[in-house]
Amino acid sequence: MATEAPEQVPADEIESMSIADSQSQDQPGSSSGPSVPMSLDERYDLLRSIAEECIQEEELKNLLDKKAEPICYDGFEPSGRMHIAQGVLKAINVNKMIAGGCRVKIWIADWFAQLNNKMGGDLKKIETVGKYFIEIWRSVGMNLDSGKVEFLWSSKEINARSHEYWPRVMDIARKNKLPRIIRCSQIMGRTDQEELTAAQIFYPCMQCADIFFLEADICQLGMDQRKVNVLAREYCDDIKKKNKPIILSHHMLPGLQQGQEKMSKSDLSSSIFMEDEEAEVNTKIKKAYCPPEKVEGNPCLEYVQYLIFPWFHEFTVERSEKNGGDRTFTKFEKLSAAYAKGEVHPGDLKPSLAKALNRILEPVRSHFKNDKAAKQLLQSVKNYRVTR
Repeated sequence: MATEAPEQVPADEIESMSIADSQSQDQPGSSSGPSVPMSLDERYDLLRSIAEECIQEEELKNLLDKKAEPICYDGFEPSGRMHIAQGVLKAINVNKMIAGGCRVKIWIADWFAQLNNKMGGDLKKIETVGKYFIEIWRSVGMNLDSGKVEFLWSSKEINARSHEYWPRVMDIARKNKLPRIIRCSQIMGRTDQEELTAAQIFYPCMQCADIFFLEADICQLGMDQRKVNVLAREYCDDIKKKNKPIILSHHMLPGLQQGQEKMSKSDLSSSIFMEDEEAEVNTKIKKAYCPPEKVEGNPCLEYVQYLIFPWFHEFTVERSEKNGGDRTFTKFEKLSAAYAKGEVHPGDLKPSLAKALNRILEPVRSHFKNDKAAKQLLQSVKNYRVTR
């Protein structure tokens, strides 16, 4: 992909910082051009743009005012192939956090994946998947060369500092009733209480402890994990801790089909994977739910809003002269308004979206084809999906 010159972004538009704002198109959402210090308001606007919900906004402003490099906590369970909601969206958000002056600790939740029986509970397979995830983010453009991102393996860190970790877990467990913990269990994708194992009941107590173990100022996770982050803030009241972790809960991208509130890697019709071939992406988008003139609940428009605009700072609908010619939008609100009026048709939106997604994914495909170690990682992960 061609390198574009960085441009200065007004504070009121900083939420749409794009791939064009970095030194190269390999660092989505960052602002690593000629160094121009951000004001407090600009840093706040940038970090706030990550989240669908912020708890609490005033606390975030105060934190940025008082601490030069807040610690942001993010994390993931290594669990099979990575889809674009994990790969592209996380790269955008992490790069925004770095640009906003934060240090990012990414918790590789291998023990948690084992508790949740991912990869059949095989820790070696889970470790392989974790390495594959890191390789994906590196190839898609997460700014790992900044020195501001640290990947931490939960099993290794907990073993090394078990005297700090387990007393915290036990204290959280003692201070909360079982129904409160069960309400957090949906972070594992489980809702039927009868199906929960004892290990999975323990999981929320551990995830809550992670926040304090990593000394996180900000929890940057999806809306699906909001409840356990709120549990951490409630626990601060129990232990009389004044500075509570600030919660930045990002939007959950839907699946490709109607009514799929969350992209699921177990449903091939729901997901676009990070190493999908160009033809696969085109086919999946072509079959995606995208009713004309309907904005709400339209996954194609959501992908444009949360992936394409933050990445490219614009979106071009390509169409024939007969149908009005190409039209470039620099604001999602204008695109959604045009779509609602029927000025943009699904038949034009879909191929334009597929083309933009393929531009983002091409470096990933190339890396996993040409790098021997990455290629082997991918093959192992694909085998695990089949055999587990």
